[in-house]
Amino acid sequence: MTCLNEFELPVRVYYEDTDAGGVVYHANYLRFMERARTEWLRHLGFEQDTLAAQGIVFVVGSLDIAYRKPARFNEQLFVKTAINNVGKASITFKQTIWRQDNNGNRELLTSGEVKVVCVENRAWRPTPIPSDIRELI
Repeated sequence: MTCLNEFELPVRVYYEDTDAGGVVYHANYLRFMERARTEWLRHLGFEQDTLAAQGIVFVVGSLDIAYRKPARFNEQLFVKTAINNVGKASITFKQTIWRQDNNGNRELLTSGEVKVVCVENRAWRPTPIPSDIRELI
């Protein structure tokens, strides 16, 4: 981790993450990315359940993902999350998933851009990102 706008989460591939061939099922890369964004927010000092109790949730508004190489059962992966853009009610993240070999060399497996929108959870309408979060990013 290098700053508050960038975060890295290690993720182990479990059997449940894979298909019959032992390769990570495509939708699970999105789960890994979701976990990394949640942990990034936690690292900033914000819990999603606390924000939801205050009437604020972050929802995926759009995403673009590219699968380059497969991840396999029991591999150690790293999900890097970096902020690309911050709008009034949205944050766009660049997320990448890497595999690291025993020599420390990393190989890019998946990359994506995910736009999350801050919404008021009663009306489900976009609302400005809370100032205390905005100040940290």
